[in-house]
Amino acid sequence: MRKPWRFMALLLALALVAAACGGDDSSDTTADAGGGDATTTTTAAVTTTTSGGGDEPMAVELRWRTRPDNDQEAGVYRSVSETLSGTDAVLGATLNYEAGGTETEGYQQALLTQLGAGEAPDVFWIPGAEIANFAKRGVILNARDLADAAGHNDADFYPGPMAEMTTNPDTGAVDAGSYLWGLPRDVSAFALYLNNDLILEAGAEDPRELAAAGEWDWDAFRRVSEDLAALGGEVSPYGQSTWWGPVGYWMNSGGGGFYTDDRQSCNLDSDGSIAGLQFAADFYADGLALTFGEDPEPVFKAGNVGMFQNGRWATPGIREVTFDWDVVKLPDGPGGPSNWLFWGAYVINADTQYPAEAWALVQSLTAASVQGQVAELGANIPSRVSQAALDAFLTFSPPANNQAFLDGLSENPTTEAPDWIGDWPSYSSGLTTEAGAVISGARDIADFQANICAELGEFTASGS
Repeated sequence: MRKPWRFMALLLALALVAAACGGDDSSDTTADAGGGDATTTTTAAVTTTTSGGGDEPMAVELRWRTRPDNDQEAGVYRSVSETLSGTDAVLGATLNYEAGGTETEGYQQALLTQLGAGEAPDVFWIPGAEIANFAKRGVILNARDLADAAGHNDADFYPGPMAEMTTNPDTGAVDAGSYLWGLPRDVSAFALYLNNDLILEAGAEDPRELAAAGEWDWDAFRRVSEDLAALGGEVSPYGQSTWWGPVGYWMNSGGGGFYTDDRQSCNLDSDGSIAGLQFAADFYADGLALTFGEDPEPVFKAGNVGMFQNGRWATPGIREVTFDWDVVKLPDGPGGPSNWLFWGAYVINADTQYPAEAWALVQSLTAASVQGQVAELGANIPSRVSQAALDAFLTFSPPANNQAFLDGLSENPTTEAPDWIGDWPSYSSGLTTEAGAVISGARDIADFQANICAELGEFTASGS
């Protein structure tokens, strides 16, 4: 339903100018993750800003949350919150920033539990793949009317994410005139973070030089890994996390993927998907990586991993290391260059008491100036369509080879996309577990190929 009273509330909110000062606090919130006995604990680092000219807080208080990859990224968003609450703020609200837990599915489940209990933040970030799940549950606000009243232009952002942000949850069809589920915060791609000191010590080929020569493929990746393994001791050539993104890279790079081309059916049993899983399983079986399931980031930061697969969001934390490091694009597989085009969005709690002010916050969090601040501090790539923003991104170093991330966004990436008709949470959870079992050696790959789509096909749009 369209609510004209919100138009006036938004205009009033945008007209307010608040001079503010900031402070830090911290607290813990614990939420039942649902689906069993598991409990997700989210440690919240809270930045509270009070109004100028007195000790009393302003009448409108907004909580907002992201899922930072590490403490350094959380610091980026605390800084953003403080900036938006400074003397030039137009939000007319006290801002309370919460750094959600670094877990993936657990973060989303905690939000859903808190939304059901009326305890969730007013504004929060969720991955692009989760937009459909949250919208179909009716827990995030359709901000189309608020956006139209504020003069928002969808074309300011990349069209891929905006198509998903303007989809009718009942039909799965784009309807930009009626729907807007929030705004994209960022885009990102994977790269390999490199410990150049270990690579030099091992006498291995430089992956950056191989990539520049068009020779950075699975075979070259394995050669470099074998040279790193020869160092022995505590050194591991490679590490990756176990969620669907790193696991899916192998399938995509092998020429397969999660879905058929029309995104209707399971494609996990395709020859390309199996080729990717087989390469990864052999790689791990040969001792060329950390134990599957071990968090590679702290081990990399300690100087004991040669190559670490992660997104741009890991950069703030990696900037703290003392060894020589850089990044390189992911190696090409039989399917050619491959990567993910990741994105996430700020959305509004459907039950917020302050929809107009919450929308104003979403606009501010995705403004060009704030996106530039986030990109400069290392966390992500701007989601606005702007060559100037991309050119500026290349200067935000270290790493020196920022072009690797832009290559990942331009060389046949698979766009992270929600499943408006199927059941993405169940499908992604199942494929992550079962593909991970193949990589770790706990499931026979022939059994996986023969049965995986029968096991998970019901969660796709076609049910097969």
